Amino acid sequence: MDLVKGLKFPALVGMLLAATFVSCEDDLTTIGSGVIGDEPFTANKAVYDVFAYNKKVEAVQTNKVPVYQLGKFNDPIYGTTEARITTQVLLSKENPVFGNYSAQKEANADTDDNILTIKEKETVKEVTLFIPFLTNTKGDSDNDGVPDIYDTDPDDPNSDYDGDGLTDAQEKAMGTDPYNKDTDGDGTNDDKDTDTAPNRFPIKFDLDSIYGNRDIPFNLKVERSTYYLRDLDPNSNFQEAQQYFSSQQFSPDFVSDLLFEGPVTINTEEELIFKEDDPETEEEDESKEAPVRLAPGIRVALDKTFFQENILDKEGASELLSQSNFAEFFRGIHLSVSDDVLMLLDLTQGNITIKYEYDSVDTKGTSDTSDDEFDVKKEGEFVLELLRRNSNTGAVVGNAVNTFVNDAYPEEIANSMDNGENASRIYLKGGAGSFAQIKLFNDTDGAEIINQIKNKNWIINEANLVFYVDRNTLDGAGEVIEPSKLYLYKADSNIPVYNPFFEQEADFNAGNLTNYDGALTKKNGKGDHYKIKITNYINDIIVRDSTNATLNLAVTSDIRVSSTAKAMLANGNEGTVASMSVINPLGTVLFGSDHTSEGEENKKLKLEIYYTEVK
Repeated sequence: MDLVKGLKFPALVGMLLAATFVSCEDDLTTIGSGVIGDEPFTANKAVYDVFAYNKKVEAVQTNKVPVYQLGKFNDPIYGTTEARITTQVLLSKENPVFGNYSAQKEANADTDDNILTIKEKETVKEVTLFIPFLTNTKGDSDNDGVPDIYDTDPDDPNSDYDGDGLTDAQEKAMGTDPYNKDTDGDGTNDDKDTDTAPNRFPIKFDLDSIYGNRDIPFNLKVERSTYYLRDLDPNSNFQEAQQYFSSQQFSPDFVSDLLFEGPVTINTEEELIFKEDDPETEEEDESKEAPVRLAPGIRVALDKTFFQENILDKEGASELLSQSNFAEFFRGIHLSVSDDVLMLLDLTQGNITIKYEYDSVDTKGTSDTSDDEFDVKKEGEFVLELLRRNSNTGAVVGNAVNTFVNDAYPEEIANSMDNGENASRIYLKGGAGSFAQIKLFNDTDGAEIINQIKNKNWIINEANLVFYVDRNTLDGAGEVIEPSKLYLYKADSNIPVYNPFFEQEADFNAGNLTNYDGALTKKNGKGDHYKIKITNYINDIIVRDSTNATLNLAVTSDIRVSSTAKAMLANGNEGTVASMSVINPLGTVLFGSDHTSEGEENKKLKLEIYYTEVK
């Protein structure tokens, strides 16, 4: 970290020097020149033109993404996007045995010599699809067990949400419910109750990445997919991964059996399942054991008959012999939501659990099998996974595709796309939306300007791109959820303009890039501008003769992730977009460098360079 700090120091000094001067703006001007004491240095600010071009994304690769969108998102500026999911289903165990005996052994039950071998008659009792909601794991600032969105004082662990005399931090330590004065309901408040069993209440979560009215149930449809999702591309002689794009439609042509259709409620609390006390175990009280905790999420009952016929009844058959056979047979499920709510889901955490019962023989604990055995019913469980992560590499096993059905952009926005003109407004939208290409300095004489800077021996202290939000457009459209950060990266190499080696490790891991920023700055609770620091990038151009590359600007869900995804652009052109923009449904409107509205000239896009000049 000493090396990183050493690299930061000159820029920090320059920033402090530049901050001591008041400046105004001209076209290509040095402003606020002065002499610091008797030293031959001047600190200045120069402002340069920046050119921005809007680019439309027609379709984007949406398989093998970190999270998947499901539902409808109504953007008041860009229109509605409906997101659907088609995903494979994976065997948790190949060639599974249901019950005690394999299908082959059961088939010989009438002729073998073991009277314990019977036909088990496995019968599905319940099938549940579960996909957990994403939760905000960083949303408890004071670490008192109460997420900030519920906390009366998010910065004080000694606040007392339920007013029972115990602080939230004390309740966390004791395992009592911070939202309920009397956790166990025995009539004695927690601060006076000495018999409250710890951690026997449902935890309340701050659910993340759910857009829309959470108080109204949404209608979910689950269907069997009949489309075979390949892992490898036959056009590459099966040497490369198969790519699927957001424009591919799977319904209604590639779905069959309806497995579920109905309302789903969005709950913020866990569901707890307690064991019942077994009267035959007098010395144990199973009801006092720790409960099974079910996280908030989509949890619906699927068609039992379908899974009886296609899973349990296939025991020992070729369809369940291997995952490749199973993928060909049961090609997956298709998920769709018809209501105005959109959620991001991690399919690697999703599963389908089949609970069944089967016949067995009880020998009453004896080893002989004469006449004291009798038939009993036992319960079993088999899990089908949607996707999974390889425990060693972290790679996703299985395949799923997001389909986006987008409204056409309004005419004004559509006309601003891919016209080759310097934009007065920059239109950014995640998913299969739009991004901007940025060119610094000047289209025609940018190289000359760079040479001028080099010849003047400037020490670049700070360089910024400032993108102002078009508040009139956003406020006039209605309630817009603004992206929290913007991502800027090189169009030719897909490398971000920030350098992670120049960031403090703790800040970088938290998603706070001090030498990049990129975060939305608000005024009066609304977005005002995004400032992106490109000091290191400009120094690369001026000092280290790097190429003045075209830059891409996009919304992002995680500024730290620099991977890209294939995209289909206008006029049938292929390109790439930031992966973290693919999974982000949000959009915004920014002022470009051609912005000329009266009274807002200071909000046009510009490159600001603060420098120290040696005389």
